[in-house]
Amino acid sequence: MIFSRIALSATSFHATASAITEPIAADMDAVNLVIRQQLHSDVPLINQISHYIISAGGKRIRPTLALLLANAHGYRGAHHHQLAAIVEFIHTATLLHDDVVDESSLRRGRETANALFGNAASVLVGDFLYSRAFQMMVSIGNMRVMQILADATNIIAEGEVLQLLNMHDPDVTESRYMQVIESKTAKLFEAAAELGALIAGAEESAVHSAAKYGQNLGTAFQLVDDVLDYSGNSSEIGKNVGDDLREGKPTLPLIYLIQNGTPAQRQLVRSCIETGDEKHFDEILTAIQDSGALDYTKQAAQRAATQAEAAISSLPDTKFKDSLLQLCAFAVDRNH
Repeated sequence: MIFSRIALSATSFHATASAITEPIAADMDAVNLVIRQQLHSDVPLINQISHYIISAGGKRIRPTLALLLANAHGYRGAHHHQLAAIVEFIHTATLLHDDVVDESSLRRGRETANALFGNAASVLVGDFLYSRAFQMMVSIGNMRVMQILADATNIIAEGEVLQLLNMHDPDVTESRYMQVIESKTAKLFEAAAELGALIAGAEESAVHSAAKYGQNLGTAFQLVDDVLDYSGNSSEIGKNVGDDLREGKPTLPLIYLIQNGTPAQRQLVRSCIETGDEKHFDEILTAIQDSGALDYTKQAAQRAATQAEAAISSLPDTKFKDSLLQLCAFAVDRNH
């Protein structure tokens, strides 16, 4: 497959997303029903915050992976609906916690839950979603499922701490940053894809290939998010442009600039990472664009997407495989 180099417009973005999920539309409806049922709590504030963040939408890529891989391997049960909902709950919990740690005020084009309800409530409702996800995975009665999800949540937590250690550190290397991506973002993509193949009873080699697909796809998604933080706009990406710099996060475009920019550019970026100074954002943005940092990051995303595609090359040709391949292009060529 040859990927388009042209970023998707907002209209084509939604059209592409709809085409990708069309083969699993009925499954996704079933997942949404499970989510609504499992969100219920006797504590009103939990219901309020949970519904607020879930209803914000999002791409639902992780549950999509679980559903597509299960169907691609011929699964005919209903456990993949539970698994897809579990993955979405874990992801949503990480968002609630992330926004508190990052002091974010905007996500998916709306106020973050912490901005609206406060940090304490957001953290505690995130804990509720984690614990509800583990209640649901126990109900499936598959020890391997529990092992994959338990390991994934633990590695994600490690990734969060690694990212915290990297904050305001201009000496973070590309390999250290990629370790954060693999733990914090790609791991849940990996688990979702792996679970889809596993629940369908695929051979161990196929389950491993599904995991590699998810890992590489998640890496591509995160790297493109890094690009969009310096090339998108708030109305399209659903968060404030330049948040990474404000939070002192040395993402790949900044790491590249520190390694390849002029001495003055390097010093400016190092200083801004250390202080979280946004005042020089326009200057840094120009330097990032002129240095080729965005192209470098996009190329890294492209390589990861190509590796994801290769990981599922042995799957039978079906509409579900087609959607999985389309996701590889979608991960790279999007504007939010």
